[in-house]
Amino acid sequence: MKATKAILLSGAALAGAGIVGASATAALVYWGVSRRWQSAGRRAPQHLRGKVVLIAGSSRGLGLAMAEEFGRLGAHLVLTARDPGELERARAQLLRGGHVEDGDRVLLIPADLRRREEAEQLIERATQHFGRVDVLVNSAGAITVGPVENQRIEDFHDAMDSNFFTGVHCTMAVLPQMLQRGSGTIVNITSVGGKVAVPHMLPYTASKFAAVGFSEGLHAELRTKGVHVLTVTPGLMRTGSHLNAQFTGDAAREYRWFSLSASLPGVAATARHAARKIVRAAIGGETEIAITPQALLASRLAHVAPGLVASAMSAVNRFLPAPAAGASEPHRGADVRQLELRPAKRCGAKAARRFNQTTV
Repeated sequence: MKATKAILLSGAALAGAGIVGASATAALVYWGVSRRWQSAGRRAPQHLRGKVVLIAGSSRGLGLAMAEEFGRLGAHLVLTARDPGELERARAQLLRGGHVEDGDRVLLIPADLRRREEAEQLIERATQHFGRVDVLVNSAGAITVGPVENQRIEDFHDAMDSNFFTGVHCTMAVLPQMLQRGSGTIVNITSVGGKVAVPHMLPYTASKFAAVGFSEGLHAELRTKGVHVLTVTPGLMRTGSHLNAQFTGDAAREYRWFSLSASLPGVAATARHAARKIVRAAIGGETEIAITPQALLASRLAHVAPGLVASAMSAVNRFLPAPAAGASEPHRGADVRQLELRPAKRCGAKAARRFNQTTV
């Protein structure tokens, strides 16, 4: 099947390139970073207990997984997303799972962070309630999948608003208090798609390239002023987010390949694994991390062998669904599942239930 071949070809292309060029170096770097994460994890409780952590996009998916981890280590949590019902379910899950000691440690603030004024009100309310914001995690975002021929200009604007400006709005709102204290941490969840141009994800990729540049620039300007900035470039993760992603063109076939790549063990990391690494890296003062060895390798190769990576991505594109006639309205993944492969459906449904992606 073409979708399966595309996933396998992508992995084989990157792996083969790594063997030729940089796999040994990447492995050593990954081992070293993992050792630092483990060390940071042992120090985590005393570093986080009583700290105030605000997670944008925390009602489901990776944001919720990070809330579980920060909460388990004793932090006060500010959860924010657009859907008040999803936020209530997220808090209930945190309490039910024993990730927070009591409900007073969790503040829910519904907000549309694409709007600057709502981001500013979010930071103001969180600061009034807990006294400060020690850690800001910019995790809000959206995914649109489909060939460029079927993307609309509006899709690019939507991706920039959701994946770039939400982080900018929250960062600029919280930055004055962090600079005044001379302390604070900003964690920007970007993507390996901000390092490597992934086919059929152009609006998402463009917005994530912008987010990576913003995060790296923040680090350069703030590292001597007491504010720590961590750039996270995850690869594929099993969060169930494919159900809420948007698909254009031949939506059912686009959903099929994407759900498979985002659901299978060995291809996609678990959300819990990703959350733990992110929290440990934030505590340990890391500057940039990738979640999986594949993501680390791809981001390194994009710098040292850009032509090789571009050729690999072009080869992958040949196996993805052909464009449909004309631009099309995007469809939510949960509405175009008729061609989904059974392994993806089974693994993806489990992750979706676990991380609040569905009410079923």
